[in-house]
Amino acid sequence: MTEHDDFEIDLGELPAEEPEVEIDLSLGDDEPAEAETISLVEEPEEAEEAPATNDDATEAAIARLWEELEDKFGEWYVVHTYSGMENRVKQNLDSRASTLNMEDYIFETVVPTEDVVEVRNNTRKTVTRCVLPGYVLIRMELTDDSWAVVRHTPSVTGFVGHGQTPVPLSLDEVVNMLTPSVVAKVAADASGKAARAKKKVEVVDFAVGDSVMVNDGPFAGVHATITEISPNHQRLKALVEIMGRETPLDLEFKQVEKIG
Repeated sequence: MTEHDDFEIDLGELPAEEPEVEIDLSLGDDEPAEAETISLVEEPEEAEEAPATNDDATEAAIARLWEELEDKFGEWYVVHTYSGMENRVKQNLDSRASTLNMEDYIFETVVPTEDVVEVRNNTRKTVTRCVLPGYVLIRMELTDDSWAVVRHTPSVTGFVGHGQTPVPLSLDEVVNMLTPSVVAKVAADASGKAARAKKKVEVVDFAVGDSVMVNDGPFAGVHATITEISPNHQRLKALVEIMGRETPLDLEFKQVEKIG
């Protein structure tokens, strides 16, 4: 055989081509599974459920409010004030009604309030705030003189109404505006968890969409975006990017710092 001779090697029959095997990585659902939330919070032992709030007491208090308002003389109006000056305006109106002998026309001024639990710097604090910032309710008999006394009170910018004409509130509107104060009083009279359950909880330091940096745990130094806030438990959920994939974390407020 010369070096130019061709030769063949018989390897026998080649096996038939295997069909492609499709690997199903799904969990049986058509939609992809959501990313599992990684919790970096030590779960406390489950506390006993708070007792049911005393709805009957609240309803009774609101009913009494209705009766009191129906028995009172005069109409209710809304006075617009500079923001943050509501209580000062109330004091000024009460003082001017007395010193200008207008107590037979200007009967009562009210700043509707509610109790709110604020969370600031990981500290919970109950504060009383205005339900209607920039507004004061006044019960009065509207005359040219009583209108002038109210209108020329320092920090009052005018009545709420149509143009220059004040429009009195309906009884329904007055009750709705004063209900938060009634609820707060009922909660204050209750005891323990029932009282706390009546109060709103608001977070001052963070908001959904804020960019934060994790400062504790295995993801310390990682930037994240807040997607959910749980004020009552002082916890939040935030998305971080891990290996090119967004992963939700469950964190305590103290484990993050706001950026910017």
